[in-house]
Amino acid sequence: MNAQTNIHPIETDAVIVGAGPVGLFQVFELGLLEIKAHVIDSLISVGGQCVELYPDKPIYDIPAVPVCTGQELTDNLLKQIEPFEPTFHLGQEVTLVQKREDGRFDLQTSTGTQFITKTIFIAAGVGSFQPRTIKVDGIEVFEGTQLFYRVKDPARFAGRNIVICGGGDSALDWALNLQGKAESVILLHRRDDFRAAPASVAKMKELCEAYEMQLVIGQVSGFETKDDKLSEIKVTGADGVTRRMPLDDLLVFFGLSPKLGPIAEWGLEIERKQLAVDTEKFETNIPGIFAVGDINTYPGKKKLILSGFHEAALAAFGAAPYIFPEKKIHMQYTTTSPKLHKILGVDSPVFD
Repeated sequence: MNAQTNIHPIETDAVIVGAGPVGLFQVFELGLLEIKAHVIDSLISVGGQCVELYPDKPIYDIPAVPVCTGQELTDNLLKQIEPFEPTFHLGQEVTLVQKREDGRFDLQTSTGTQFITKTIFIAAGVGSFQPRTIKVDGIEVFEGTQLFYRVKDPARFAGRNIVICGGGDSALDWALNLQGKAESVILLHRRDDFRAAPASVAKMKELCEAYEMQLVIGQVSGFETKDDKLSEIKVTGADGVTRRMPLDDLLVFFGLSPKLGPIAEWGLEIERKQLAVDTEKFETNIPGIFAVGDINTYPGKKKLILSGFHEAALAAFGAAPYIFPEKKIHMQYTTTSPKLHKILGVDSPVFD
């Protein structure tokens, strides 16, 4: 359910900042404790980085799911949280968070939506992430038509001559994915040293040896146009020589530039652009504000979706005393608890 901008503040128990997989699972864990959540995201659709950057990329490390895409994971999480009817506020960023005298928080977004909430869960991934752009004067005019920083529709590149810039997982993944579908694939990297998975690098070199794709060491230093379209890029190699390279499309994967944005001004303890939390409740230094997923840091932290799911479960239990101060929270299991079955809208099984 999407919400329109409200003139009057929305009073709620929980606001989740970020609608990626961990933010969506946070809805589920709060829902089991009968806590309703409002979810805010700067993107216009749910799924976060998974859907925005890798909707068709396979994920293999979700427990009991041998393989799924980022889009499939998001769709399944949305189905899982349906019983809890979260309200989504998309295409807006949290701009203000202030502690109130009554212990709750005033929260406001870039579209003017206002909340009064007992707890806040920051599940904003790497923050407000922006792709690192290619630094060639004037080439930005082709963004979205022939210059791309993400792949939303792989079929769009079928039969095209494409150049992919970068040496990380995204660059290698898409080079391998589009090889055989595009007319030609050239991988362009500034050095013969890659940050991608060794198996991907080995496969890419194998394809190059078979003349099925090409690796060029160098950097884009300019471009040429024909009929107002990008027709060639100028590539300066390690030898200092600049060569022309015809192409139809240029895909650039230089990684993401994480920006905490307004979150950096909330008075939270920050370590290397991440939010410091404890490992009991994944609470920040401000009581009532929790951080889960890639945006948090603690000793031994691993940036896995799996870890974020675990963090969301403990954060929900950590938040419950702020929301139900008089209530003793008991651990219950979805397998056997009639109460949870009622909350989830499923029939309780009968055991012999």
